[in-house]
Amino acid sequence: MKRFISSMMLFLSFSMAPAAEPPPNIILFLADDLGYGDLGCYGNEIIQTPNLDAFAKEGVKLTQCYSASAVCSPSRSALLTGRTPHRNGVYTWIQAGSEVHLRTSELVLPKLLKEKGYETCHSGKWHLNGKFNDPAQPQPGDHGYDHWMATQNNAGPSHKNPNNFVRNGKPVGQLEGYSAPLVVGEAIKWLDSGRDKTKPFFLAVWAHEPHLPIESDPVFQKPYEKIEEADVRQHHGNVTQLDHAFGKLMKALDSQKLTDNTFVFFTADNGPEGPEVLKGRNRGSSGGLRGRKRAMYEGGIRVAGMARWPGHIKPGSTSDVPVIGSDFFPTALGLAGRKLPDDRTIDGGDVLPVLTGKADSVKRQTPLYWRLNMAPNNLHMAMRQGDWKILAAQDFSKLELYNLKTDPKETTDLKDKEKDRFEKMKKELETLNASIEREGPDWWKRLSPNGGGPITKKDKK
Repeated sequence: MKRFISSMMLFLSFSMAPAAEPPPNIILFLADDLGYGDLGCYGNEIIQTPNLDAFAKEGVKLTQCYSASAVCSPSRSALLTGRTPHRNGVYTWIQAGSEVHLRTSELVLPKLLKEKGYETCHSGKWHLNGKFNDPAQPQPGDHGYDHWMATQNNAGPSHKNPNNFVRNGKPVGQLEGYSAPLVVGEAIKWLDSGRDKTKPFFLAVWAHEPHLPIESDPVFQKPYEKIEEADVRQHHGNVTQLDHAFGKLMKALDSQKLTDNTFVFFTADNGPEGPEVLKGRNRGSSGGLRGRKRAMYEGGIRVAGMARWPGHIKPGSTSDVPVIGSDFFPTALGLAGRKLPDDRTIDGGDVLPVLTGKADSVKRQTPLYWRLNMAPNNLHMAMRQGDWKILAAQDFSKLELYNLKTDPKETTDLKDKEKDRFEKMKKELETLNASIEREGPDWWKRLSPNGGGPITKKDKK
């Protein structure tokens, strides 16, 4: 009798145990050329971004979030592979027709998530191949997307009524409206009627705003009508247009009762376009940081970063832990319960413990590292360790050292005052850079920074 009662109690304890939580849906929302200081929640007092400001209060805001590169294509490749761009081969921005592309030998996030039962969709800018919608190179569908609507690079002829989108290999023709709302509209339609709702999903929404050629709906320029210069109204309206589209997507999650079990990450691919003296519609703000797009200084690589996952990430929290774009790959795989590939170097680290406030650092195999051969100032690479950041020319003929905790605007080069630290970091950067060069394809040796030139069979894999 006692044995029977004991068995019954054991049975009841198992039957009453809470069911395992299903893996969350995952959304990656990526802005294009958005400056670190372009959003209200990051200190902008002019540009109106009510939806993103509200989102920041619903989750965690990262004050030291970085793109993996200072230009678009490399940053995007790192988000999907967890590997620094020179390692995965997408070493620069990809012009139309270029042989540079994200190779199928890379293990990319959507394909790995599909192995865990996820439905996958990409909507918006692609920019991970030069031969877009051409069987000569892999397309979004070849990298694991069940559904995709994309452009090779920018919306054309502008954000207004674009005519260069392709949906699942078929040109869409001219669309009526503006890019970000159109891109989000496609994503919402897929969420509503284009997926298997019994499965979790991964959705990549990669907006074109506020990248040139900027064209903003007059309704989003209206808040800036007192600004005399039309180009400024266009830029600011473009950021508000982006914010409006993001808000539409968040409302769709609410209406479809998806919010509570969806991890949403918002970030940007690099700093704001334009030289230090702003002109035209290049009016993005670096938030006072030195440098802009293409530069290895903070203004070129530090970007907005926010995450929301109700019940897991504390609303209204802030983190100053350094996070980089390549961290998204291992973080998303961890959310899905998928182990990291063990046959290659993964530069990113799982940042979920940081986002949830359970850790004050990220476990990663390699330090934060950036490289862009076309970067200005004869400073083509950088590495960050703790509060310290070293910058170097491609041939190490020029180097600079900064303490980002005391000098986030990088005004004072400390390489002469911190000689021991400088020499140590220089050697570590030389070693790290050499190891990355050995692993990745050497397109960058034979091609101009803007692409073109011969490619070997090894490179194409």
